[in-house]
Amino acid sequence: MRVLLVEDSDHLRHSVSTALRKAGYAVDAACDGEEGLWQASSNAYDVIVLDLMLPKLDGLTLLQRLRRDGHRTQVLLLTARTSVADRVRGLQTGADDYLVKPFALEEFLARVQALCRRHYQQKDPCLIIGDLEVNTAACTVTRAGRALELTPREYRLLEYLARRAGEVVSRTEIWVHVYDDQTEPMSNAVDSAICNLRKKIDPPGAVPLLVTRRGLGYVLERP
Repeated sequence: MRVLLVEDSDHLRHSVSTALRKAGYAVDAACDGEEGLWQASSNAYDVIVLDLMLPKLDGLTLLQRLRRDGHRTQVLLLTARTSVADRVRGLQTGADDYLVKPFALEEFLARVQALCRRHYQQKDPCLIIGDLEVNTAACTVTRAGRALELTPREYRLLEYLARRAGEVVSRTEIWVHVYDDQTEPMSNAVDSAICNLRKKIDPPGAVPLLVTRRGLGYVLERP
């Protein structure tokens, strides 16, 4: 899952980016509204986290321009403004959720995860493919009732494939949604991650779920 964070506070931008990456998200960050608008218009994101008080272009204006141009990415507003009128205005402008500063990182991550589910129009936090179950609320994975130990990045890769179960997902799509600019673009990160993930979710003797479509990409198949 790929997230854009638009926040002018260096401290908050660093701490939130770090928390998201530790949770396995790919993160791009912008420190002002103009850069945030350019990033949001140039890349595909699952969630945009947007501060209201930004230099060069304020958050509400940025949000208005995105919605006007047809962008439907889920947006979480961050703000120090606490009045009901401010929250209503933000939601009416097109925000999907609203979080007042200061906030607990646990709540922030839970809201981002909920917006990811909404982005893929899936209300149930449990994604089930055969005997594989991905619990997106608890960020856990089991197969045939046995818990699987995945790294945060492996989990996010599996979650993305599970949300698109039955569809062929190209390497480019995986790169766009699971990796950020901190990963070397010419590396074999996608192929390596798929290989490691397959070893964990498709043990010997089990029905293979993660299948390669040569020249096209990968698909998490429903048995």
